[in-house]
Amino acid sequence: MKIIISGLGRMGAQIAQKLAESEHQVIANNRSRGPIDVALQHKAQAAYTKEEAVAMVGADPFVLWLMITDSAVDEELDKWLELIPKGSIIIDGGNSDFRLTKVRADKVKAAGSILLDVGTSGGVWGYKNGFSMMVGGETEAFRIIEPVLKTLAAPSGAYQYFGPSGAGHYVKMVHNAIEYGMMQSLAEGYRMLKEGPYSELDLAAAGEVWQHGSVVTSWLNELTRQALAENPTLEGIDGVVAESGETRWTLEVAKEMSIPLPVIQVAFDVRKQSQTGETNFATKLLAAMRNKFGGHIINPNS
Repeated sequence: MKIIISGLGRMGAQIAQKLAESEHQVIANNRSRGPIDVALQHKAQAAYTKEEAVAMVGADPFVLWLMITDSAVDEELDKWLELIPKGSIIIDGGNSDFRLTKVRADKVKAAGSILLDVGTSGGVWGYKNGFSMMVGGETEAFRIIEPVLKTLAAPSGAYQYFGPSGAGHYVKMVHNAIEYGMMQSLAEGYRMLKEGPYSELDLAAAGEVWQHGSVVTSWLNELTRQALAENPTLEGIDGVVAESGETRWTLEVAKEMSIPLPVIQVAFDVRKQSQTGETNFATKLLAAMRNKFGGHIINPNS
């Protein structure tokens, strides 16, 4: 399948590489040239401008995958809609606010094309392990792009269609809110091991035991164990933890619908407070976890 991938950050670059190496015809586009040059090494074709990308695909409708931040989606959509042929499918694979996704889908439809929301998880491990993808939008368009999703899910990822526009981003939003709670629980538990009544406990060893047959066995715990094995005292980590929009949006919707989310709220508040100097071993470990699964900068303020 011919597909333009626009936005070659940590995940976008892996998506382009995985598709290009699986015999899809990938045209790589990005604001800066460097990531495009890298994509060329993985069998993708280079398009240094949007106009070049569209010319390379041709006059027939095609698939465009945007892997960009929510704040950039509206501007980028407007630019692409001026260039692409009617009947094309645009995929928003980033972490967009599902409420805005529904509005954007209407705008794209009015312009003669289709917007699908594909909430994508997998971090920097998606290329190797497969991505987890949550899809919303028109069913027919989902069926058209399904070969792309199958390639990206291999070998152990997954994808599922969840319903009308916004549904995919909504499921991904809640996923990320759950992630906050799980990470916070692990970070607090390891802090108890570190600062509790038994000194000199081997935290990585505890994590290793927990990974074999215990009820807290998980990928997050494995990544936490790895971080502690590599840096037992978390030296050099300042403990400031960034918060992305998805959990904030989840809490907004929960408040509107009178759904209490006490664990997720506390996990969110801890991250906000870390940004004002309230840091400790647990927030340092949160930063280390984020780096492990997503390649996020450990010390965002440095």
